[in-house]
Amino acid sequence: MRTRWYGGDTGLTVRMFVTMSLLFAIYLAFLAVLFWAGVGYITVAVVGGILLLVQYLYSDRLVLWSLGARTVSPTEEPGLHAMLDRLAALADLPKPRLAVVDSEIPNALATGRSQRSAVVAVTRGLTERLDPPELEAVLAHELTHVKNRDVMVITIASFLSTVAFFVMRNFAFMGFYGGRRGRDQGGAGAFAAVYLASLLVWLISFFLIKALSRYREYAADRGAAIITGAPSQLASALLKISGTMQRIPQRDLREVEGMNAFFIFPAISAGSVMELFSTHPSLEHRLARLERMQREMEGRIEDPGHSSGADASGPFAA
Repeated sequence: MRTRWYGGDTGLTVRMFVTMSLLFAIYLAFLAVLFWAGVGYITVAVVGGILLLVQYLYSDRLVLWSLGARTVSPTEEPGLHAMLDRLAALADLPKPRLAVVDSEIPNALATGRSQRSAVVAVTRGLTERLDPPELEAVLAHELTHVKNRDVMVITIASFLSTVAFFVMRNFAFMGFYGGRRGRDQGGAGAFAAVYLASLLVWLISFFLIKALSRYREYAADRGAAIITGAPSQLASALLKISGTMQRIPQRDLREVEGMNAFFIFPAISAGSVMELFSTHPSLEHRLARLERMQREMEGRIEDPGHSSGADASGPFAA
């Protein structure tokens, strides 16, 4: 069964491309500074790469472990598995593993380094509060993250940012032992330049990666709407999650704030600094996009003679 395509989102695609291009340019400049200063940047890259590789290979286990998630079989959760089976077929994906988190915080996430190793997890608070069509929309959102390989995208985008942070934290050792200029008479200037470049690269990358993460959320919302054919159901689910989140004790929200990059909706406690650096777009912006897409779909249904464009692969290119 093929999911129909309803229009494109050129603006979103362009913004993601520009963000990735800026990250690439910044990283090239950073490598140039390291080369000029004679820092042992190869060693730094190897160390950073090992750390990032470990995170990439074991991210799914670490995330599930930190949340206390438990993988469930079709016998334990037949309804959820049936939904996931159908949606994975619509998205042309291998069916991910399904995990459940015993938490009252209504949320869901997807993790895993590839489509074949993916895990989709939902909380009890989510399954108890959403209607089946809303729950399907949330699962479709998470499947779109899997389809788009978002874990891999963000990991790659974060690589040199991680290296820059490593350099900044260990600049004293590197300045004296990591490169020829650090041992020369003029090494102090190169030493300061490397530290300043590392700080700037890390700060700029931090904000660009947050922006990239927000764009990936828009793309996942869009993919979910197309898979289910019902943007309004995802909008309804987001409203319910947001309303419930406001009633969750602040202590409980703070305990899971570190997982916000994975959640469909950020668990942010009142007054948290996380509000300033959110990995997600605002609820208002997400709802506006979904409402616009609902109108587009309804317009296409009313005018069946209009060409429907591409197939199910369309939304995942964003």
